[in-house]
Amino acid sequence: MVGNFRVEPPGLFRGRGEHPKMGKLKKRIRPSDITINIGKDAPIPECPIPGESWKEVRHDNTVTWLAFWNDPINPKEFKYVFLAASSTLKGQSDKEKYEKARMLKDYIENIRAAYTKNFTSKDVMKRQIAVATYLIDKLALRAGNEKDDDEADTVGCCTLKVENVKAVAPNTLEFNFLGKDSIRYENKVEVELPVYKAIIQFQAGKRGSDDLFDQLDTSKLNAHLKELMPGLTAKVFRTYNASITLDEMLNRETRNGDVAEKIVVYQHANKEVAIICNHQRSVSKSHSQQMSKLNEKISQLQSLLKELKTDLDRARKGKPPLKNADGKRRNLAPEAIEKKIAQTNVKIEKMERDMKTKEDLKTVALGTSKINYLDPRITVAWCKRHEVPIEKIFNKSLLAKFAWAMDVDPDFRF
Repeated sequence: MVGNFRVEPPGLFRGRGEHPKMGKLKKRIRPSDITINIGKDAPIPECPIPGESWKEVRHDNTVTWLAFWNDPINPKEFKYVFLAASSTLKGQSDKEKYEKARMLKDYIENIRAAYTKNFTSKDVMKRQIAVATYLIDKLALRAGNEKDDDEADTVGCCTLKVENVKAVAPNTLEFNFLGKDSIRYENKVEVELPVYKAIIQFQAGKRGSDDLFDQLDTSKLNAHLKELMPGLTAKVFRTYNASITLDEMLNRETRNGDVAEKIVVYQHANKEVAIICNHQRSVSKSHSQQMSKLNEKISQLQSLLKELKTDLDRARKGKPPLKNADGKRRNLAPEAIEKKIAQTNVKIEKMERDMKTKEDLKTVALGTSKINYLDPRITVAWCKRHEVPIEKIFNKSLLAKFAWAMDVDPDFRF
């Protein structure tokens, strides 16, 4: 199964945030722009436009892409066609990614001890590496790659400017910068005193637009991380911190209750992960409309509840029930009224819970962390342990993407 096999049509480029190339014309991609990658004995796919031919046909079995072309807006970047998320090959690389994050569990204590020791190192570069690793670990920041002038002005940990971090006594740092996809990262966090002091030292004598970590770049940081653990990168820290948070919160907060209550626990844990990873979204246009409808339904149920309680009171005294709004009487026995009261209370509780969850999650994007950072085996094992149908947590495409995780043992812990 192939993933994204369609080429974007020509049009005006929008980009994320204040992209410097916004409004430029995105030209049509032709077969002569596309390199395809197939098996040596496989027949070459027919070119869809008569009289044209592919740029190149390769037989490279060391890569996972099936085709690529240069991005018409940023010719230094490439667009790829890969296998579908639900393919066995993708599932295998997903599993390896989460296993690498689980491996970090065995190294994390030593890594934290090493960077804590280097907060006060005489060597400025060691000190900057220690503080950057601490921020990537504690705040799940991305490493950040060098940006060219023709790309949106976004930063990560290594590319922070002096103006992006404000030190507030006694030991608080205020972060404010544009992260990946031009999503603003704003966070106020208490840090260890040596980190706070080190940040002040790194800022001393510099202008706002100067690099905070002037001795450091992404390649130096990643080279250092790989010395600490094979294959360790900033993304492995993000995956580890996201998955361990979900695992611990689910195991700490899940109580015996109905499925709906357990799903609220899951969403709350998922929200904490989304906050750690700074996955935001704007409030949907229909949010206030949905809330109004729920409020309306709750009001109607509360009116009904009031009437039922009056009916019950009169029934116990042997009086007939009062007429309702349309002039009819509800002739019910006290037991039947009690049953109806209980059912109405359950409905009200459910709606109030739904409203609270909707309001709580209105600015948080839960999907990104589920797709990229949370080991699906945590969710599947939790669903098995607590008898929650997996379809309530994973949609159809996630069920296909994570087919490899479905036979996990219910006792699995990250």
